[in-house]
Amino acid sequence: CGQMAGGQDLTSVQLGYAPDDLTSVPAGANLGLGCGNPLALASLRPGETVLDLGSGGGLDCFLAARQVGERGHVIGVDMTPAMITRARNNAQQGAYAPVEFRLGEIEHLPVADATVDVVLSNCVINLSSDKRQVFREAFRVLKPGGRLALSDIVATIDIPAVWRDDVTLWTSCMAGAATVSELETILGDVGFEGIHIQPQPGSREFIREWVPGTPLADYVVSAVIEARKPNTR
Repeated sequence: CGQMAGGQDLTSVQLGYAPDDLTSVPAGANLGLGCGNPLALASLRPGETVLDLGSGGGLDCFLAARQVGERGHVIGVDMTPAMITRARNNAQQGAYAPVEFRLGEIEHLPVADATVDVVLSNCVINLSSDKRQVFREAFRVLKPGGRLALSDIVATIDIPAVWRDDVTLWTSCMAGAATVSELETILGDVGFEGIHIQPQPGSREFIREWVPGTPLADYVVSAVIEARKPNTR
């Protein structure tokens, strides 16, 4: 999404990443474009399979790989060939054997049914114009009992149509944000349970830096989003 002053690492520390984590990943993996730290929610365990939606340079994938270990598996999905190439080069540089990157859209994931323990995403789902389809796909690929651990931008009040139609504000992770109630409804309709969406009011300080001079920052906030697929065993 947007960047704050001070560079990628400082931005990521402000978003909740530990400095040691940032120095442990390959150079170029951290683009400083998130709105939180989904790994802080995920409680990853050794041996789990993790999917990162909109994996970018691979930051969250590489950090997840450390937590799931050699018996685990981490898949990053991104829609641009250039970013997939970048992430794969980063993985090769850091010798991250359990990590792979696949070209695809988050609305049509190149992942088999019921094969993933945890779905991560950092400030990406707000960019989709079909969020229901994104969550359908996340539900499909999760194993029974699998979970979502997301950081994303949500709207606290309805965003005026004039801003909804502004492509620049969409690509700045603002105009496409759904309201908390809309997301709760979508997640429930898709089949998720244990839905928890917690806005982070302090995030408005860095969101204002993304598009200076617009009051849209008063309409949106970063939030942590958690839910799980029912365990049907």
